This record gives sequence, C-alpha cells and structure tokens, in this order.
Amino acid sequence: MRPKLILASTSPRRREIFARLGLPFESIAPTFEELSDDVRDVKEETLFFAESKARSVMHGLKNHIVIGSDTLIAYQGQKIGKPENAEAAKTILKMLQGRSHEIYTAVFVMDVSGHTQASSLEKVKVRMHEMSEAEIEDYVATKEPLDKAGAYAVQGIGSRFIRELKGDRLAAIGLPLGVLARFLSERGFTLPENLLKIERIRIDGFKPETD
Repeated sequence: MRPKLILASTSPRRREIFARLGLPFESIAPTFEELSDDVRDVKEETLFFAESKARSVMHGLKNHIVIGSDTLIAYQGQKIGKPENAEAAKTILKMLQGRSHEIYTAVFVMDVSGHTQASSLEKVKVRMHEMSEAEIEDYVATKEPLDKAGAYAVQGIGSRFIRELKGDRLAAIGLPLGVLARFLSERGFTLPENLLKIERIRIDGFKPETD
C-alpha cells in the first residue's frame, strides 16, 4: 500500500504549496517548540527546526511519509525568526528596509516505514524597498507580519516592499518542492512533470548549500 502523506504544519501557505503536488495529504500541527540556539548558525538551525517538526508528529505512524519545513531570515549574520509582538515587527522591518537579506528555507522528508530520509536547504536573496515610518505602522497594523519570519510575507501585502528577489520563490514563501518531488517520485507517486525538473535537489541527509 502506498504511504500516506503527512505535512507537519498548519501553515496555510505551506499547505497551498504542497497541494501543487496534486496528491492527497493530511496536515498535523507539530509539537516542537522553536527555540533558537546561539551555537547553531542559520543554516543548521533551519534544517534542525524542519527535521524536529517532522519528528514531533511521527509517533504512532507506520505507513507514512512525513514532511517538515522551516524558514528563517538572516541579516548580516543575525538570525531573524517571527516577531514576538507588533513592536518587535516594527523593529525588524526598520532594520531590513532599504537593505538586502537572505531567506533560508529547509525541508525534511522521511519515509517512516523504510526509515529513509532526505533534506534540502534553499537560500533566497531579497532586497527591500525603503519604507517610511507610516508604511511600517500601516503594514504592522494589518497583523500580517506577526507570524512571519522577518516580519513580512513574500506572497502577501509585504510583497509590495520587495525590490528584488533572487532564488526559488516557493522556498521564500515557505516550502521548496524539489526534494519532495524527487523523494516521492522515487517511491511511485505520480507528479506533475515540471516538478521533476527542479534543479539543485539534495538527497540522503543534510547537505546545506555553501556560499
């Protein structure tokens, strides 16, 4: 019997991207708590969070493939996650406006029955427009930034503040599909042909990209 697919996320944007695979799946909220550690750099931490989210929902699962993903932002070497409140969101946006930063998104996928796994880390470079105090105030008032890494949404209202984006847009939104397309196709799932042509697929363990 073909394994059932579990997405360890309740994020609407990740569910929407995953649905592009054209496969039935179930979303389960991960129980893992994202606590940043100064010992891990941004690449290590993004990969660690993605895997930990997936593993947090695996208990009791047998014939399943579980997927976890996580996104962090780095600005001048500083890790930036989700803002704690509106004031923190304003502080982050003031820091990023008019400058460039990187979005790191990791995906971890594991076949629970076969204990095989794969992971991928994507880096997207983003340059922001300059933003006035009023623009930042108005944007934070929409509440969109409050649950987004870096305090803005690539696919939402925040897109108006992006001057340039280099890299995989789906990764910037929250779920790169390359490693998933390869992993699932190798297990007999039928996927849209264009997804199988995505380059820079990393398979069999953690292989962060290097600059």
